[in-house]
Amino acid sequence: MGTSRSGTTKAGRAAPRSSASRGRGAGDRAGSAPQADPGVGSGRNEVVLSGRLGAGAQERALPSGDRIATLRVVVPRAQPVGRRRSVADGPRRATVDTIDVVCWTAPTRRTALRLRGGDLVEVEGALRRRFFGGPTGRQSRYEVEAVALRKVSGAGPAGT
Repeated sequence: MGTSRSGTTKAGRAAPRSSASRGRGAGDRAGSAPQADPGVGSGRNEVVLSGRLGAGAQERALPSGDRIATLRVVVPRAQPVGRRRSVADGPRRATVDTIDVVCWTAPTRRTALRLRGGDLVEVEGALRRRFFGGPTGRQSRYEVEAVALRKVSGAGPAGT
């Protein structure tokens, strides 16, 4: 997500701020030296997706007893700038990405379960790599862990 110096995103919304950038807490003294922000230089994992749901969300219970909702967001790919496809390029490549999203919290689960296939949604979260045992041994997959999920508009025209 690109942000300007004013702290707004390209879409005009306020960008999330770290706790260190929100100002002094009640326990801070006016003359004390500023503390280093632990997030600076240590990395950042933020994902913002906007796309259509491939199908309605699926809810399931894990062996631990936790409940999750999973869904797939289909995001169109932008055409590479300065590159035109010709017939000689061979078979056509995929023009969309299908991204798995998992909702662990009750609010995101409830929102996900109200959505229908074809709805345009916006997801904010973080990229996670999950490990699990499969028939061929240990496997992994990447998915987006949603912290915010919202419906942008209803299902599109039939066949899209």
